[in-house]
Amino acid sequence: MRRIVGPLVLSTVLLLSGCATDKRSDSLDHTLLEYANAVRWDGFEAAQQFVDPKVRDAHPITDFDRQRFTQLRVSDYDEGTGAIAGSDPNEIRQTVNIGLVNIHTQAERHIIDHQVWKYDQAKNKWWLETGLPNLDETAPPNPNGY
Repeated sequence: MRRIVGPLVLSTVLLLSGCATDKRSDSLDHTLLEYANAVRWDGFEAAQQFVDPKVRDAHPITDFDRQRFTQLRVSDYDEGTGAIAGSDPNEIRQTVNIGLVNIHTQAERHIIDHQVWKYDQAKNKWWLETGLPNLDETAPPNPNGY
């Protein structure tokens, strides 16, 4: 009987830890998709809800930033290779190329957004630690013309 109980307990613990990892991974996939949709279709004000509340409080959106955000429409949101896990299982990094069109001039430009996401285990939620995209961080031109 003892020979069965030990492996049974071990396999149960391993299965439960695997479920936690799956839950975190599913939550990440959902969060990144929802954030991309918010940036692409709903605007930066909606995307602000994905930013860690501590970061939001420390760096609130200024009126100047709000004005800049209203003058732009997102034309492209490219995650490239996607999220990259770091040494901390509760943190991922992602570099996104975002196409922006000025609604007044119709000029398009691209920026690079370096994102760091952290997982809050208590809330089963991923938070964006790096804040909204820096509108001044211009992407290098694409040699292929797109």
